[in-house]
Amino acid sequence: MLARLDQSLRQNLPAAVAQQCRLANVDQDRLVFLVNAPVWKNKLRLMADVLLDAAAAAGFPARTLVVKVVPSFDISPEMTIGKPLSEAVRESLRATAQSVKDPDLRAQLMKLASLP
Repeated sequence: MLARLDQSLRQNLPAAVAQQCRLANVDQDRLVFLVNAPVWKNKLRLMADVLLDAAAAAGFPARTLVVKVVPSFDISPEMTIGKPLSEAVRESLRATAQSVKDPDLRAQLMKLASLP
């Protein structure tokens, strides 16, 4: 889910900025992005309204953008494209979904289990 949201949000950014950042976390009201240099932090913070609007449109109504500089952070295509889930993992997710009582959590687990 995080990888899909990351790709969705970065599509709203200029290409140069999108290549230098990655969504690291989403919590109740914050989007947390990682960048590898302070210059990208500043550029990304200028795009805060765009990112927050895109997140809200995607169903994540965040109110603040947090940008962290991680100098050794390397953005590579492998980091943005998830590996396919094995059948064993999907089956484990389905079994876990059946064992939880929370309907929202159950739905999310089933959604994950349906990913390729």
